[in-house]
Amino acid sequence: MRITLFSAKAYDRASFDACALPPGWQLRYQDSLLNADTAALAAGSEVVCAFINDDLSAQVLEHLRAGGTRLIALRSAGYNHVDLQAAQRLGLAVVRVPAYSPHAVAEHAVALILALNRRIHRAYNRTREGDFSLHGLTGFDLHDKSVGVIGGGQIGLAFARIMAGFGCQLLISDPYPIAGLEQIGARQVGQDELIAQSDVISLHCPLTENSRHLINAASLAQMKHGAMLINTGRGALVDTPALIDALKSGQLGYLGLDVYEEEAELFFEDRSDQPLQDDVLARLLTFPNVIVTAHQAFLTREALAAIASTTLDNIAAWAAGAPVNRVTSAA
Repeated sequence: MRITLFSAKAYDRASFDACALPPGWQLRYQDSLLNADTAALAAGSEVVCAFINDDLSAQVLEHLRAGGTRLIALRSAGYNHVDLQAAQRLGLAVVRVPAYSPHAVAEHAVALILALNRRIHRAYNRTREGDFSLHGLTGFDLHDKSVGVIGGGQIGLAFARIMAGFGCQLLISDPYPIAGLEQIGARQVGQDELIAQSDVISLHCPLTENSRHLINAASLAQMKHGAMLINTGRGALVDTPALIDALKSGQLGYLGLDVYEEEAELFFEDRSDQPLQDDVLARLLTFPNVIVTAHQAFLTREALAAIASTTLDNIAAWAAGAPVNRVTSAA
């Protein structure tokens, strides 16, 4: 069985090559993004393994199916980039990695909070230039601050447990009841209450039609003046131009992003020798109280190993006629 991995970086190759493959399996790595122009590279592959910024629209899926592909194996938990109705129509099964290391993403969110609060990025640049002054580096105690977590899944709860260790007051919003919150001293509240009461808000919910741009001009206006917003979920959870207005007015005091709505043509590549064509992202990067990382929250050895092993297990289960972690248009 031939398996083609798109958007395959060195760390993907290392994690997949470390796994034992069944006899007859062949892994082919493609550095390029999957799109209508590159889909032909998968010709003859029964399985296409795609990542979050690969294009899995109806047009691309049709190309893949014509080339012999029968399974789309996602190396991610999210699947909002897949046209599931088209996949079903074409007879393409879609599987995903529902969980790998919730700790990896949760810990990165905490790292963004600490770096923004204590101005670690600014202090680092100063000391390397011989400036050891402290003006403009004043932070605040996290202890006893209200931290809002939007999304009570594995990552959101892992993040909440870490913040409980800082002595924070935890508010969690989720459409479904969450068990065990009393054990970490958290309360489940409505989203509006969370936005209005939190000093720090961290997004850990999936991207759906209901959650698209859940952080927008109206919700930013409801936040505490000078609040901190962290997004390690999906870029389209926030209306990015609205963030710029809130940062300019001071309504939003700190912003940490590991994802960006228009990241597909930017992230995961070295573009340091090219002018940044995205005016919105360029504007965001001018603010001293903003940190943007390039979708690296998942990037730990443990998470990469889990992604590779689960992906290969998903493929094996599908080949055996008993697919697991399958995603359908009704999911």
